[in-house]
Amino acid sequence: MKRTWQLMWMLGFGLGLLGQTGPTFGLWSEGKVPGALGTGTNDVPTLTPYLPEKEKATGAAMVICPGGGYGGLARHEGHDYAEFLRGQGIACFVLRYRLGSHGYRHPVMLGDAARAVRVVRHRASEWNVDVKKIGIMGSSAGGHLVSTLLTHFDHLDASDEGADDLVDRVSSRPSLGVLCYPVITLGRYTHEGSKRNLLGPDPKPELVEFLSSEKQVKKDSPPAFVWHTWEDQAVPVENALMFAQGLREAGVKFDLHIYEAGRHGIGLATRPPAFENPHPWVADLVFWLKGQGFVK
Repeated sequence: MKRTWQLMWMLGFGLGLLGQTGPTFGLWSEGKVPGALGTGTNDVPTLTPYLPEKEKATGAAMVICPGGGYGGLARHEGHDYAEFLRGQGIACFVLRYRLGSHGYRHPVMLGDAARAVRVVRHRASEWNVDVKKIGIMGSSAGGHLVSTLLTHFDHLDASDEGADDLVDRVSSRPSLGVLCYPVITLGRYTHEGSKRNLLGPDPKPELVEFLSSEKQVKKDSPPAFVWHTWEDQAVPVENALMFAQGLREAGVKFDLHIYEAGRHGIGLATRPPAFENPHPWVADLVFWLKGQGFVK
């Protein structure tokens, strides 16, 4: 297995590291960030591009939402994912969204994710991206953020042709979603820290219901790749199972993978630049992305 992945790295995965990174930029113009509590780093959501070599680019893009319980942002679930996926020819954009640990609550995080998809779609020609191939990926609480956009994009996407901000004239609907050991429900099997950071200490029951994504899937929600591990002690595997059931009942296509081994927050189970011995979900994701036209 190790020799197989080393060979795959030599033939393709590592080429992404020859692409471009940055510069990081804000989702809104200076002084125009909605709901901002200040003007510091923690108050300004940003995207950091990771662009593949032009000759390797597939035209697909992925907005990546790191996990961290809505209280932090895990680098290995942002930077590392982006380095790997751009080696597959996907243009990646790591989102630094606003957090509960800095005083923010829903709907700020969801607004940041929706804006990120809109920005990539609005500037698609600049990055040689197909507007119909813009996905969103997240882990843990970042997976919850992804699930809320997959289920609530219609609440944000007015596609107002008369909007003053040109970015607001394009759709916030992702083409697909990738959810890694995600927080999904805010009910019995939730991760309490994520729920508290997102909604505060005493959320209204209707808001808990609205953001329990297993109950909110619609027939026009994008297809999803969902994976989790039986061993996860932080976010119960029931989260992934419940979301898959919601997708199934709504008639939305999905790939679901439950692995026995693997702790919460495992990410790729490896580090760049030589992505050796990754967790099996990585190969399963690449296979699925090929079927979606994101990978050649």
